[in-house]
Amino acid sequence: MSRPSNPAHATYALEELNREATIGGMGTCVARAVPQIDLTDYENRKAEIADALWDAATRVGFFQVLNHGIAEDDVDAAFAAAWNFFDLPMQEKERVRRRPGSNAGWEYRAQVRPSTGTPDNKESYQITMSDMENGWPDESELPGFEARMRRFERQNWELGMKILSCFAIKLGFDADFFTHNHDPASPHYQSTLRLIHYMSMENATDADFEFWRAGAHSDFDCLTLLHQRPGQGGLQVCPGKDADNPAWTDVPPVRGAVTCNIGDMLMRWSDDRLRSTLHRVRMPRRDEYLGPRLSLPFFCQANRDAIIQGPQKKYDPITAQDYLDERINANYAPRA
Repeated sequence: MSRPSNPAHATYALEELNREATIGGMGTCVARAVPQIDLTDYENRKAEIADALWDAATRVGFFQVLNHGIAEDDVDAAFAAAWNFFDLPMQEKERVRRRPGSNAGWEYRAQVRPSTGTPDNKESYQITMSDMENGWPDESELPGFEARMRRFERQNWELGMKILSCFAIKLGFDADFFTHNHDPASPHYQSTLRLIHYMSMENATDADFEFWRAGAHSDFDCLTLLHQRPGQGGLQVCPGKDADNPAWTDVPPVRGAVTCNIGDMLMRWSDDRLRSTLHRVRMPRRDEYLGPRLSLPFFCQANRDAIIQGPQKKYDPITAQDYLDERINANYAPRA
């Protein structure tokens, strides 16, 4: 249950919502180089990698990491398991439907973006380890699915903590600061692995192409790691520093690369030194691949009891739980 709202926190959340509500149009598109950062020999090169991540996050606003430690065989297996889940009959997926107030389970065309006012053309399945009681499909229906996703979730957590440790150092925190605040052993753990299936457009009408697979938004979390499949494009990003006059850049999927973006939670935790990245998934054009699109994002969200306040104390302290409650509640607040 949400705690009583702090008016200052609510104002901050509404400002973020209002920002999203102004970016629903097509806008303009520009070519930008996507920084690719090699994480090879991470422990010995950590200072160099931290500098490269900081430069990419502050100068360009998004980046991809290579040689990140998640084997391609494991990525392929996770995508195969995700397809097996979405191929289940509707009644089986209904059995693990996301419950109100939960961030675990299946949902279908349920997310309405402030930027568009229309549902995203997708279904998804959220895996939040602290909230998975009765949330897994039956082993008899999907043998090995739970074990595969538990492994992939932990691999992504480990990668996310490597990157966040670099940002912690650049912000003046201890190197393990964000790792302690994303502790998977805690009952307050709320990082989430999400499986997303964007519907095929092969038999779509012209009117269907006027919508978005995912409307423009920034993420609520600290850091998002995104796995994509080559040939299934559509992701467009806009650096947070350009949010007032957004121009979008296509980020084609690259095998072996994980695309990363800063979320709103880290923007606040960094006293706005790191700006969250606007992104969206456009519909394909008629001359592009029209089949279904699958992506696997991992959201590094601080534990519910973590206290968010930057080193410069630009904003009042707030728990991660209250921060997310304010952001979610703002989506339903009356608007002029």
